[in-house]
Amino acid sequence: MSHTAHIRSHRKPRRSASTIAMRAGVAGGVLSTLAVAGASGSANAAEPVTQTLELPTLTADLAAQVAQSADVTQQAAASYQLQAERDAAAAKAAKQAKTDLAEAKKKAAEAKKKAAEAKKKAEEAERKEAAERASRAAERTTLSASSDTGSSSTGTDSSTSTSTSTATGSAAAVVSFVQAQVGKAYVSGATGPSAYDCSGLVQAAFKQVGISLPRVSQAQSTAGTQVGLDNLQPGDILYWGGAGSAYHVGVYVGGGMFVGAQNSSTGVVEKPLSYDPPSGAVRVL
Repeated sequence: MSHTAHIRSHRKPRRSASTIAMRAGVAGGVLSTLAVAGASGSANAAEPVTQTLELPTLTADLAAQVAQSADVTQQAAASYQLQAERDAAAAKAAKQAKTDLAEAKKKAAEAKKKAAEAKKKAEEAERKEAAERASRAAERTTLSASSDTGSSSTGTDSSTSTSTSTATGSAAAVVSFVQAQVGKAYVSGATGPSAYDCSGLVQAAFKQVGISLPRVSQAQSTAGTQVGLDNLQPGDILYWGGAGSAYHVGVYVGGGMFVGAQNSSTGVVEKPLSYDPPSGAVRVL
């Protein structure tokens, strides 16, 4: 045995290459980790950390509430719009109503003015007609009085007047004559040619055709055959008052018209029968 066999060697045992490589790998990995960590720490130190908030997830009930709220908002907006439209329509209608009212008031004022003018004209016409009636009545009273004074001297003429025959065309001649006298003056007791009273005009007209009539209206009203007012012919003598007591006479000229010496206001005129409806008529032609 060697004298050195029992002495332990101070030399370390040899490690295998794989072990050395593994240790080197581990060490490198550790260093790499540290390097990354260091770099990460430097980066974290340089940049602020941003925190992310997670939004709550909508549940079914919350979604329904949101939808309902949206509907309510939409309905409110529609209601406001409808109200605005109604307000605008009401304002327009009020403005139109105001305009219509003003127009109606204007038309009413015009109608009132026209009615007042028409009433005034009607009153004037009525006053004029009343004055004419009064004048005719007064004139008839005068004629009646004058006829009474002359009745005794003309009483015999009535019998001869009915016996006098007429020639063909005499009625036309009588009508033509009296119409030619229209516009001439009325003078009580006048027999022409520039002025007449009522019986003087009738007497002068029939004298043109050869018929002699009494001078006064009372006698002239019975000088011929009595005829109805619905059966008149041109040339018939019209009278006012009773037959035999007439206070006014005239000549029917046809077409619902007569000619008479009415009064001092009108003179000899041609008027419709409605102007002064007669009481009766006699026919001598």
